[in-house]
Amino acid sequence: MTTTPRFSVLTPVYDPAVDVLRAMIDSVTDQSCPDWELILVDDCSPNPAVRAELKRAAALDARIRVSFNDVNLGIAGTSQRALELARGQFVALLDHDDALSPNALSVVADALQPDTDYLYSDEDKINPSGDYVDPFRKPIWSPERLRSQMYTGHLSVLRTSLTREVGGFRAGFDGSQDHDLVLRVTEQARGVVHIPEILYHWRVVPGSTAANPTAKSYAWEAGRKAVAEHAVRTGVGVGADFGPLPGTYRVQRMLPPDVSVSIVIPTRGSAGLVWGLHRCFVLDAVRSALSHTNHDNVEIVAVCDTATPRWVIDELRVIAGDKLVVVDYDEPFNFSRKCNAGYLAARGDVLVMLNDDVEITSRQWLENLVAPLLDHGVGLTGAKLFYSDGTIQHGGHLYDRQEYSHAFLGSGADSTEGFSALFLDREVSGVTAACAAIRRDTFEEVGGFCEDLPGNFNDVDFCFKITASGYRIVWMAHVESFHFESRTREPKVHSWEQRRVMNRWGGYDVDPYLPRPNNNNGQIPAARRTRAQRRRHSGIDAPAVLPSPR
Repeated sequence: MTTTPRFSVLTPVYDPAVDVLRAMIDSVTDQSCPDWELILVDDCSPNPAVRAELKRAAALDARIRVSFNDVNLGIAGTSQRALELARGQFVALLDHDDALSPNALSVVADALQPDTDYLYSDEDKINPSGDYVDPFRKPIWSPERLRSQMYTGHLSVLRTSLTREVGGFRAGFDGSQDHDLVLRVTEQARGVVHIPEILYHWRVVPGSTAANPTAKSYAWEAGRKAVAEHAVRTGVGVGADFGPLPGTYRVQRMLPPDVSVSIVIPTRGSAGLVWGLHRCFVLDAVRSALSHTNHDNVEIVAVCDTATPRWVIDELRVIAGDKLVVVDYDEPFNFSRKCNAGYLAARGDVLVMLNDDVEITSRQWLENLVAPLLDHGVGLTGAKLFYSDGTIQHGGHLYDRQEYSHAFLGSGADSTEGFSALFLDREVSGVTAACAAIRRDTFEEVGGFCEDLPGNFNDVDFCFKITASGYRIVWMAHVESFHFESRTREPKVHSWEQRRVMNRWGGYDVDPYLPRPNNNNGQIPAARRTRAQRRRHSGIDAPAVLPSPR
């Protein structure tokens, strides 16, 4: 070639089936964009037919370059060898048994901007019958999810100069070498682009993680190590643990003891039956909140209606002791105003908004909910909430199809919908104020809760204000609570409430962080609508629009 190609497609090769290898190569030579080179590095494949096929391909197309390792280097070392040979401005990563869509590189070329350093696309799988299945519609750039899961996967395209600058593929990360590389590249990248189109087909073959996520346990350990080093390098944590599913991880974070936290609980001291037992909700909420944390620098700010029984407040003093601050509230019900009143009385560096009809179940919930806020790019965090029957009440907000709803509403606790999204700490469009944490300065910056929304959509409006101010919202999968929703107040959604939020912020056809497979690819706010729609989901009657977080 007499000119430098824009794309160098890097493919480490080790003993694939020859017909599959040929199909992979054909998917590159069939590209509508001609501005590429394909670098194939064979890692001592034992089948001589593989070597012959590589030589045949190189003889047919001058853009195909082949190299043969003298000794087996493993996938990380072989990928690094391919990177060393690359001449393109960008490198695209392609496994030896997968395939690109015919327009993949053309679409990537169209998406490039002068400051783009990393791009990734949606993907699907090719099953043994040759069918395209299991599409993965990925979120927009979501750094917390990348720490929890190598969600960007394929197709990944990286600026060559930056890839080399951060050290390329590193030995010791075989099986998760791409994850380790993308973590390091995105730490430095000026621009990250998600292309919401399926440009990559991951072939399901025996022994691959596409067929069996547990097939390569060494890759899981390599991924944990990559995330742990990333957490320390960037200061977001002190290490990483394995997540609950293969290929998932959790950053280890620490909450310094000098960070003061105010837990704001609006209440009227309501009582009711749960699991056949009579309970006063706020008492159990405070008891569970304090018993499931080791963080002592906490105060409980109870915003109490005048109807709150005196004995309830007395019992709160027994449970919380000198941590309790009582705020009298003698106005008509207004959840937003009660939260704002709690803020005015609170002294903490961080505010945790907590409904009185919750029961915290996860240990160190406060530490895990608050610690991500030490990253000043994070403006708000939220929790995983369950109904009393153990199904999901809140897996983050879902803003799509011109509706505001709870993601995964009514799903089972073990559901792997959304590519295991319920098990991943990740960015979301919003979270419920039933259990959410925010720094005091961020609360002040966005102006608190909108008191013109007294019952519904106040947390949706609040979340839009957070993201409009440039912050990310992170949902913490391992901060868990039961939410006995509507036990303390009859929910009623008014159309004017949704209109108020829609007129202010508009809506989305596709949620940017949880795009559903049967939605359009576009992720741009759509035209505003005024009608709220309702739905029945998993046997639970619920409005698709969000009821009050109360």
